[in-house]
Amino acid sequence: MKFKTLDDFDFENKTVILRVDINLHYDEKAKKLEVSDRIIESAKTIKELCDKKAKVVILAHQGREGEPDFISLKEHAKLLSKYAKIKIKFVDDIVNEKAINAIKSLKAGEALLLENVRFLDDEEIEKTPEEHRNSSLVKALTPLADVFVNDAFSASHRSHSSIVGFISLPRVAGRLMEKELKSLEKVTNPERPNLYVLGGAKPDDCIKIMEFGLEKGIIDEVLAGGVLGELFLVAQGFELGEKTENFLKEKNFLSLVDKLEFLFKKYNEKIFVPLDVAVNKNGKRKEVDVVDLPNSEMIMDIGMQTIKLFEERIQKAKTIVMKGTMGVYEENGFEIGTKTILQAIIRSKAFSLIGGGDTSEAINRLNLKKSDFSYVSLAGGAFINYLAGKKLPGVEILFK
Repeated sequence: MKFKTLDDFDFENKTVILRVDINLHYDEKAKKLEVSDRIIESAKTIKELCDKKAKVVILAHQGREGEPDFISLKEHAKLLSKYAKIKIKFVDDIVNEKAINAIKSLKAGEALLLENVRFLDDEEIEKTPEEHRNSSLVKALTPLADVFVNDAFSASHRSHSSIVGFISLPRVAGRLMEKELKSLEKVTNPERPNLYVLGGAKPDDCIKIMEFGLEKGIIDEVLAGGVLGELFLVAQGFELGEKTENFLKEKNFLSLVDKLEFLFKKYNEKIFVPLDVAVNKNGKRKEVDVVDLPNSEMIMDIGMQTIKLFEERIQKAKTIVMKGTMGVYEENGFEIGTKTILQAIIRSKAFSLIGGGDTSEAINRLNLKKSDFSYVSLAGGAFINYLAGKKLPGVEILFK
């Protein structure tokens, strides 16, 4: 995997267009943005470019039109300034005279955040990089710039103008992009055994990853927890119980059972499913062997036998990917599966890549340290698409 990084370009006195992903959760009641690792990591790239005496023009988005979080980036500039420890200027314009003049007036070592790029009508249209050359953003900013730096891995599965349009300029990966790609390279060209721990409440994402990884021989073993584990049990003919099955029906997850039945038949020696589960009995955890299902109570976690089995497989792995939690970790007593598996990954000597917003949130909530894992991805859809073998437009332009 060869792409240029910040080490491969002389940025001194050069105008840099830097695309970051600082799309933050917006508390509508408090009218306040919630800080995430994305803005902290983006601030590091901005600071490095300023230290290299670049003139940094920052592009970013927030929310979608019609949603409460579709707001200006004025407050984002303040947050970036705080974490970069330098003044980040802001202008409430993107392609017109106000923005152009602000860019032209930048001095070496200064940074400017332009307004939300999704305020432009043609930003989110899915087009090829060549077609996006004619977008309003690219046409206005390309003549002013010397280089394009993409540090928005988490938005790079979208072929939007601010992500793929600047192909007339030299293209470089920012530090966050570099870390994401190098970590993903380690799990797609892995040291063996390569183990995937898959769970959470988005089984369709897990299936995409499994279909590609098992077919290509990338994945050696899958440990299935969360909703995925429950669906694998259904695929094997187990009845789970009314409450759990109603939940799966409401989410339309039972439509995925045929795919899982096929995958289990083809790769059954590689797929490990729950031996037991934990249900919510009057607000308390109760362990139930799968042979004793159905159960009238809601399945909330994997059981202790399953945890022990998963721990044994984790200790033998050399590479581990975890996407999704093992159960409803937010509920007292049902965090045990997720926490124990994460702790087992920490104890292992494997390269560990953690992905998915819920898993990252679980690490925080369960008082674990992200630094104890090899890498915790900040991406969602881009992370899934990459592991599912899909090309990411914003990454592909770095190789052209």
